[in-house]
Amino acid sequence: MSGTDPLKVIRGGRVLDIAKHQADLADVLIRGNRIAEIMAPGAAAPEQAEPIDASERLLMPGLINAHTHSHGGLAKGSGDRWTLELLLNASSWLSAERTAEHMYLSSLVGALEMVRKGCTACYDLYLELPLPSAEGVGAVGQAYRDVGMRAVMAPMTADYTFYQAIPGLLDALPEAQRRRMEAIRMQPGEAIIAACRSLLDQAPFDGSLLRLALAPTIPLHCSDDLIVANCDLAREYDVGLHMHLAESRVQAVSGPVRYGKSLTAHLDDLGFLGPNFTAAHAVWLDTDDIRRLADRGASVAHNAGSNLRLGSGIAAVYDMVQAGVNVGIGTDGANCSDNQNMFEAMRFASFVSRVRSQDYERWLQAEQVLRMATEGSAKALGFGDDIGRLALGYKADIVFLDLNHVNYLPLNDPTHQLVHTEDGSAVDSVMIDGRMVLSHGKFQLGIDLTSLRGRLNTARETLAERTRGARQLAEAIEPHVGRFCIGLARQPYPVQAALDQV
Repeated sequence: MSGTDPLKVIRGGRVLDIAKHQADLADVLIRGNRIAEIMAPGAAAPEQAEPIDASERLLMPGLINAHTHSHGGLAKGSGDRWTLELLLNASSWLSAERTAEHMYLSSLVGALEMVRKGCTACYDLYLELPLPSAEGVGAVGQAYRDVGMRAVMAPMTADYTFYQAIPGLLDALPEAQRRRMEAIRMQPGEAIIAACRSLLDQAPFDGSLLRLALAPTIPLHCSDDLIVANCDLAREYDVGLHMHLAESRVQAVSGPVRYGKSLTAHLDDLGFLGPNFTAAHAVWLDTDDIRRLADRGASVAHNAGSNLRLGSGIAAVYDMVQAGVNVGIGTDGANCSDNQNMFEAMRFASFVSRVRSQDYERWLQAEQVLRMATEGSAKALGFGDDIGRLALGYKADIVFLDLNHVNYLPLNDPTHQLVHTEDGSAVDSVMIDGRMVLSHGKFQLGIDLTSLRGRLNTARETLAERTRGARQLAEAIEPHVGRFCIGLARQPYPVQAALDQV
């Protein structure tokens, strides 16, 4: 910050103190894009400081989504009784035939929803087929720019198809359909790494708002060579790594079949785990897996709502925290959780911790959950020293909540109410990087929602027509995939992460 940076002073708001479970009146001085001072109410501020009225508003750090998929924005509400494996089976039509325009629109609608519901940054594992491209990441990045949101964008990559990844699945399909699935091939690892290197070399983004990372999607979907190459590339360019890890019981059971050990142990043996690594879901982990993540300084993105939606199980987050794993909270994509509401994600995270144990001392506290959704997620994104707190020197990513909203009548404990009562409906305004991107419920950066609705409907209709054949094939083999995976999930596995074993 310099003496010439623009100044703003937020007057009359109540600044959240998560640890003290209170929100006292205070004024906030912002210089440029950072918090310069948290002052007593009515304290003197430089004359040139632009005043922002926050009367009857609760000020909290912006929520940070540790795991989402922007390509899911066009597919919300597309399925009902889908397990993770049935979702992956449907991905041949859910996420296919996308142009850069489709990628932009899908990312834009997700970003708008996140900001409207108090989220100021996200870790986006977006999908572009057949390979990540400058045009694709440019479209995704432009969507975040247009909304004014902070994001880490990681192209998902794999060199095995879903049908190749699950041991025995291809053989379980009827012959004609098996031949069609066998004929599908992903791009080779060398081409994937070359495409990712090209993106990292170009990286046409302001690193304070938009960054790149790498996301080999699922261990079973990636050859060891691709996993190691991603790890080496991330180290070379000093970027993050993000991977879905032991999300479902099917994945967990398949680990020892493929590798002779757990998925986590295999990644560790490959040198993949480290402080720049975020494991998404991490539901089916044993004690040794958790210890490995903790010892390597890795993070976990806890997606409780998606895990419930897909029936994947309940992650042992209390055990992770006790072991020293950094935990953030995510929504997952709108194609498998149907919304991008971080308040709902926090509420689910709190509640599912109570299902794992009758010992209430092992339940997550509201304070822990709120820190996960702010500081924990910030660390997972690689922004740990910049965002996630309302404190001196931190970026001014601030959510203003209406204290006259029914969610805060009466105001008993703001920490508890943010986690257990708030649903996003009290969000009044949102500041990101020192500028208002949402003011009194209206987006400020020229977003025309009426026009957007028409573009989204056109995109949906176009994609439905383009993917009609792929959808028919996926729906035809869905019963075979489902039955096979149910049988696979009945195999013994030494982790309890679901109430009712199949």
